[in-house]
Amino acid sequence: MKGRSFLANGRWQPALVWAIALVALWEAFSWYLLEVREVPLAQSKLPYVHEIIQTFGNYGDTLFKEGKVTFGNAGLGFLLGAAAGVVLAILMSVSKPVEQLTFPYAIASQMIPILGLAPIIYGIVHDEKLSRILIAGYITFFPVSLNMLRGLRSVQPIALELMRSYAAKPWSVYWKLRFPASLPSLFSGLKIAAPLAVTGAILVELMGAQHGVGVIMLRNLYYGPSHTYMFWSTVIVGAVLGVLSYLLISVIERIAAPWQPDLRAKQGGER
Repeated sequence: MKGRSFLANGRWQPALVWAIALVALWEAFSWYLLEVREVPLAQSKLPYVHEIIQTFGNYGDTLFKEGKVTFGNAGLGFLLGAAAGVVLAILMSVSKPVEQLTFPYAIASQMIPILGLAPIIYGIVHDEKLSRILIAGYITFFPVSLNMLRGLRSVQPIALELMRSYAAKPWSVYWKLRFPASLPSLFSGLKIAAPLAVTGAILVELMGAQHGVGVIMLRNLYYGPSHTYMFWSTVIVGAVLGVLSYLLISVIERIAAPWQPDLRAKQGGER
């Protein structure tokens, strides 16, 4: 039988060993700081892993509910920013004057720190949901447009000449040649932007909101050592949401562009 699963071929074992070793080292160092050195506020600096797991067990429903709010708003902003980035990339690839006009401003817009922009956006719209969507979209559009533009221009000249020799219409060249060629670069930009969109949504929640992971994170940070494990749980939830967004884009990439050499090599190695 040619096919072997990821679990059957043993590729998971090194990752599992490293994970167990990291958790054991974390627990040992936490115990050393708290019990041996008796460092003040040691739990805030490096809390016990088993206590964090227990916190997830006690407050899992709340963390899931608030995480869903954050992920939903980040997802909407991500879709909005991705659409804007794709449209901008197409316009820049079609017209050189459009690129010369818009690209410097797109670069300049990324020079504005998100930490400073988030309260400005929130102060203008006075809507926590819309603010999270706008910030997530703002973070998303630039890496998507930059990578999409590079992909649209990655087509081999000989392929363009072949299309022109068949008297292909401009829209046909884009749809049948440039768009498929741009998909690997597009997904590279999407995978960069997806975790950043989650981070942007959480950042807006820290500025003032009623629901979301950032809200719980901020509240438990203010409460001090008595809520250390809840604070660390929200940090882990935020990280998990970022990883989940990246994996989701990776799955979509496998479906939309399975011809890429890297994906074909992985699929061939699993047989």
